Amino acid sequence: MRLVYVKRQMKYIILVGDGMADEPILKLGGKTALEEANTPNMDRLAKGGFGGLVKTIPNGLPAGSDVAILSILGYDSKRYYTGRAPLEAASMGIKLKENEIGFRCNLVTAKDGLMDDFAAGHIKTEEAKWIIEEIDRELGSDKIRFYPGVSYRHLMVTDYSLFPIPYSLTCTPPHNITGLSYKEFLPEGKGCELLRELIDKSCNILKDREYANMIWLWGEGKTVELPLLTNRFGIQGVVISAIDLVKGLGILSGLKPIDVPGATGYYDTDYEAKARYGLSYLKDYDLLFLHVESPDEAGHNKDLKEKILAIENFDEKVVGRILDGLSGDFRILVLSDHPTPISSGKHSSDPTPFVIYGKGIEPDGIERFCEKEAEKGIFIEKGFTLIERLIGAKI
Repeated sequence: MRLVYVKRQMKYIILVGDGMADEPILKLGGKTALEEANTPNMDRLAKGGFGGLVKTIPNGLPAGSDVAILSILGYDSKRYYTGRAPLEAASMGIKLKENEIGFRCNLVTAKDGLMDDFAAGHIKTEEAKWIIEEIDRELGSDKIRFYPGVSYRHLMVTDYSLFPIPYSLTCTPPHNITGLSYKEFLPEGKGCELLRELIDKSCNILKDREYANMIWLWGEGKTVELPLLTNRFGIQGVVISAIDLVKGLGILSGLKPIDVPGATGYYDTDYEAKARYGLSYLKDYDLLFLHVESPDEAGHNKDLKEKILAIENFDEKVVGRILDGLSGDFRILVLSDHPTPISSGKHSSDPTPFVIYGKGIEPDGIERFCEKEAEKGIFIEKGFTLIERLIGAKI
């Protein structure tokens, strides 16, 4: 049966400040970065809306934006998650075949045997493209292909036939081992020999570089298909993010990806441009999914000052600008996809604060958008059900 789409009067907005949530920080007298930051717009939503804590990372799955944003978009990660790489491949227009495995390929900086920088100094995309093309010429084949992405984030696709059946790999995200001996975290399990060999050979190819002197392979996964949000809710929407992972998830869920000039996925991203583009597309679409990466990057870098600044920029230049530009009936969901505590520099699977505000939403007594206030609200254990409270469901 052919679905007939009718544009809705209600607009739905999902704003994700990646990694905003945190743990109490001794330097801040036990407050979190969210509590310390000046966030009048998110606080306004909290006072006038419905909120609490949501568990976006199911038990047993890795704490990452891939799993968390699957949940936020309304998908049970335990059912649909196959790995990070296929999601990023979708953003690059690459559909993995049934007999292929995708891997996230980071350009990293190794120094004195340590993982010195998982982002290779946040290398520029143009320079990174040249490096990945060289890696593909040297290490690629008819069964191994490297694809350039954005900044330090790239993709490798391999054929199943290169691995023992069944393969079982344990690959560690490089942002979890900054400052540690990377050799202790090389891929393990059946099939790891190929990955170790490629990483080792990349060191020789890039040995003359001060940074971006090694590749790191992780986030393995096979192809995945998601039920479209259009079919589930009868809506059409757009996704705005500088991160291939998020754009890929949006594409797989049926959202139109929007490229925003100046969106970098780092501290220098153009927050206001993201909000401006988002508002312009809401004129013709029902749903806006807008993602900002910078608080997460600051968390990984253990940079408290930059994390607070990133949260404040998100509040003022994204949340505030969106609120000022909205008219008519709308509902808005604001949340952190997962915590990225300053203390560890790693993602956490702890529940994260959220708030829903807009037409038909009654205030529930929460005073601020932060972890402690969120504890006063509802707890949603199955994160993939949160979207149902935003779209087409009464609270």
